[in-house]
Parts: sequence; structure tokens; C-alpha cells
Amino acid sequence: MTRIRPRRLRTSEAMRRMVRETELSINDLVYPLFVVHGTGVREEIPSMPGCFHLSIDELCKEAAEVMDLGILAILLFGLPRIKDEIGSEAHTHSGIVQQAVKALKATVSDLLVITDVCLCEYTSHGHCGIMRDGQVLNDPTLELLAETAVSHAQAGADMVAPSDMMDARVGAIREALDENGFQNIAIISYAAKYASAFYGPFREAADCAPQFGDRRTYQMDPANAREALKEIALDIEEGADIVMVKPALAYLDIIRLVKDATDIPAAAFNVSGEYAMLKAAARNGWIDEQKAVMEILTSIKRAGADIIITYHAKDAARWLKSER
Repeated sequence: MTRIRPRRLRTSEAMRRMVRETELSINDLVYPLFVVHGTGVREEIPSMPGCFHLSIDELCKEAAEVMDLGILAILLFGLPRIKDEIGSEAHTHSGIVQQAVKALKATVSDLLVITDVCLCEYTSHGHCGIMRDGQVLNDPTLELLAETAVSHAQAGADMVAPSDMMDARVGAIREALDENGFQNIAIISYAAKYASAFYGPFREAADCAPQFGDRRTYQMDPANAREALKEIALDIEEGADIVMVKPALAYLDIIRLVKDATDIPAAAFNVSGEYAMLKAAARNGWIDEQKAVMEILTSIKRAGADIIITYHAKDAARWLKSER
């Protein structure tokens, strides 16, 4: 007769909760939001049910609801009125994100506002940097990224999140923030951002699909793991306070590698394609949405993520509250 019976610790919900190894918390969640020009705008994004393009007034209402749910932070993406070759609205003080941050800080000051720092939403060509002869120029792009980060900090952002994957951009942003008196503004770096097929719905939501070519010359090859550790180490050396892996589900092994290799917080982005697939399956009655979402988010936490950026954040917060 066996004396070892693992099932003894699975006999009831109370028993299972008592010995549970991984606990997902509302404190782990960051909710991404999309802000647009105008007033009274609340337009659902077709490929991302439950997510919206929001004008600043509607954004502030949404942010208040997010804070009431106990979510600590949002990640803000902006859609400009006008795009040009250098993404001018990204780094002007009158840009949509800069206006939105000021409004958010005037209405929900305790909510952490993280701003995406990239040019792809703002450029006419849809790439993340300055283009010449069909190539993204790394070093000339750094200056614009640094200007963008400083303008976000001046508007009141708590943290900036460079997502462009230009070499040395964390160092350039850190130097610019420090020189302008923003030594306490943290950088959460998209350090291991892969050239993934799971970004499709986001590119619709942010209107940022490349008009030609792709982003494989600056985003990481999905086949590479050791390279992620190199990118992480470089960003930490340049001054990143938090490092991120993006996407999450197809890269749980990378999250674990990063967590084991570093002693700073690790974030993971549960991206738009991952969200959209689950939403579509749930709407067709193929899966139980709540159970699937919570299983996925728990897997990301179990892999090592301290922070999970997810479009499921509001629903997950409600479900976590109901379990108390």
C-alpha cells in the first residue's frame, strides 16, 4: 500500500488553496488603454471585444473604474490626428498622450500612469523609428524617443515604457530624464520583444501596421532564447528598472529565464492576439472564459512575471474580488 498520496492535498477547495504555490493578485495587473482625439468617443475595437478607443474625457472615466477595481496601473497608447515621417505628435508637448496624462493626473492622481514610448503609432510609414532608404535608423531615432519620454514625464507620467527595440534606447532615455530633473521616473523596458504574429489586433487598434516590410530587423527572432538574456542584461546596464517579455504565452520559457537571471522586477505582456483568440473561443462557447483567463494569467505569474500587462485586467480583477 502506498503511503504517498498527493491527492490528500486536493480533497477540498480550502485544502487546495492552503497549499497553492502561485497566487495571482490584482496588484500584479496593468490595464492597457487607447486614447484618441475628440470628445465623447468610446468606440469598441472590432478585433478586441471589450477594449475601446477612448477620448480623454472617456479615458478618465475608464481610469476611475480601473482604480475602483483595485488595479494599480494603466499602460497608455495614443493615436494621433496626423502622422508624419518622424512621428511628430509622439514627442510634442501637445500630443494626445501628453494631454491625456495631464487629465488623468488631475482626476485619478493615485493611479500609476505608464506611457508607451515608441513612434510606430505616429509615423506615416508605421515603423518604430526614422526611415532612410527602406531602413530604420537606430541612433537618429534615439533622440526622438528620449524627447518623447521627457515630454511624458513633464506631463506627469509615473513610468515610461520604451517598446521600439532600438539598441541603446534605455540609456538614451535614462540620460535625458536625469538631465531634465526626472531621476525618479522609472523605466519599464520592453527588453525581450519578439517579432510575433500575435500583435495583429493591436496593430488595428493602434493603427500602426508597417506600410512596407516588417519589424524583424529590430524585434527579436522568436527562435532565440539566449539573445533575450543579452537584451535584458544590456537594458539593466543602461538603467531599466523593470524588464519586460512580450508576448507572454508563447514565451513562458523566456519569462522564467529572465526571472532566474535578474534581481529586478520582471513584467510580461499578455498581448492582443492572445486576448483576441480567447475572446473569440469564449464567444463561440468553446471554452469557459473566466476559467481560461485565470489559468492563463496564473501560468504567466507561475513562469516568473511580477507584473502582467493584460487586456483581461478588469475582468480578472472582478473575478479575483469575488473569490475573497
